Amino acid sequence: MSTDTVTDVFEEHRPVLLEVAYRMLGRVADAEDVVQEAWLRWTSADRAGVRDPRGFLVRVTTRLAIDRLRQVKARNEAYVGPWLPEPYVTDFGDTVPDTAERAVLADTVSLAVLVVLESLSPLERAVFVLREAFGYPFADIAAMLDRGEPAVRQLAGRARRHVDDRRPRYDVDPVERRDLTERFLAAASDGDLAGLMSLLAPDVRLVGDSGGKSRAPLRIVESAEKVGRFLVGAAEKGGPGESFRFMEVNGGPALLALDDGRPDAVFQLEILDGRIQSIYVIRNPDKLRSLNLD
Repeated sequence: MSTDTVTDVFEEHRPVLLEVAYRMLGRVADAEDVVQEAWLRWTSADRAGVRDPRGFLVRVTTRLAIDRLRQVKARNEAYVGPWLPEPYVTDFGDTVPDTAERAVLADTVSLAVLVVLESLSPLERAVFVLREAFGYPFADIAAMLDRGEPAVRQLAGRARRHVDDRRPRYDVDPVERRDLTERFLAAASDGDLAGLMSLLAPDVRLVGDSGGKSRAPLRIVESAEKVGRFLVGAAEKGGPGESFRFMEVNGGPALLALDDGRPDAVFQLEILDGRIQSIYVIRNPDKLRSLNLD
């Protein structure tokens, strides 16, 4: 296999490898590091015996991600304030024409699901990602993880129940989410507390992630009144260089707040029955570096 062919094969599968690694880790930089390490493993592998390059690369990436996940668990335990995944720009476009497949990919990369996945063991998370997001048969997952198929099925069932029990229930219609996000921005920018209150569910939650490196609540804010007043107060503190841009992150519409053209925060809403149930605010500057503003 020539050098060009080796590179071409890897680059063909790089997007799916990054998708696997990000769902495993919830961090773009860590996912990219894992994919880079997979590239090094690929270049040094005995490729003559590799009949399925994609399967080989997904197996290597998954194992590397499991190792990395075990290393970073301690990092989250010392995190200041609530932890949210790093926002991941998604634009499935024509690459995922099937509506059902697109919905699965968007759901398994959503902030709400990734937060729940943090509470799984690394093996449970790997099985969940490979099975639920990418549809791998249990036999293939067992081979990738060097586990027996019955054990993998047991891990999958446990992970599925755990996610189903803990994940919030939301509507995923992107048109409705975009419309509500636009109305949310208008009301918050105008300091319209009554307008905001009309959009918020009574038990709405605002989860802010700053890592202690910028201003954001260090505890989850709950109830429509508290969340509404917090948002109006935050809007009043906005400077003249503040602007907003719509983009798709983690499978759904989001607001990127800019301060003099630099990423300052990402807002994403989860809705149910036409009301905002959760507001995720990511302000940790370390988590905004990977956002593509082109």
